[in-house]
Amino acid sequence: MTDRARGSNEQALNEEFAQFSVGGQRVYGMLHRPVGDAPAHGWPSVILLHGFTGSRTSDHRLFPLLSRHLAARGVASLRFDFRGSGESHGDFSEMTVTREVEDTLAAFDYVRRQPGLDPERVMLLGFSMGGLVAAMSAAQARPHRLALWAPALPDLWLPFLRGGFLPATVTDYNGWPLGRDFLQEVIRLRPLDAAAAWGGEARVFHGDQDRTCPPEYGVRYAQALHCDAVAIPGAGHTFDNLEQVAQLFRETTRFLTGG
Repeated sequence: MTDRARGSNEQALNEEFAQFSVGGQRVYGMLHRPVGDAPAHGWPSVILLHGFTGSRTSDHRLFPLLSRHLAARGVASLRFDFRGSGESHGDFSEMTVTREVEDTLAAFDYVRRQPGLDPERVMLLGFSMGGLVAAMSAAQARPHRLALWAPALPDLWLPFLRGGFLPATVTDYNGWPLGRDFLQEVIRLRPLDAAAAWGGEARVFHGDQDRTCPPEYGVRYAQALHCDAVAIPGAGHTFDNLEQVAQLFRETTRFLTGG
């Protein structure tokens, strides 16, 4: 059976709304569980972190499709909207990497309290800026495994500096109110150093035609993490054809399940 044919059978899965609070604001998401009785120690799980201006759905439904793909193979997942994004509380102008790290740590606490899930096997997957946040979160979150899809580096936001200076207030970025605090912080972050200091099991996945977060970013993360970098041939930043998505899911699942 092909992955696309199998997809029609992956709809009969346990999916429930998830919510938790961070700093007095509600964070909303979806928790996906495999069908059937959990193993003695509980199902392994993975927390999915979306990218800059993204949401828990991600581009062309990558995250819900991945969650259902994983659940059919015995891996639970939580995908959620960072505060200020998607349906979660807060305003995007308040968004910083520090706040998203706080959301990530709260998500780990939430998942580790869930019945039927193994608190020792909670993994972390970050896409684009979510990959940067994942690297910054790893030391505190202590994921069982760390996967990065097309991870971003601070260089990505340098063009937002006007003549080399921080904007005085909020920047209108295609209708998103981008806060000064975010830009002030992100250009000073050292996610590669954070990745190098973590020392756990990791893998990086990137498209070899990515023009947003170029393949060099993925290679640099892989070097810092002392892990493999898996290139998806022909893929851009959001893995925009069915063959690329199938390969990305296949390779990611193999890593997360230890295959």
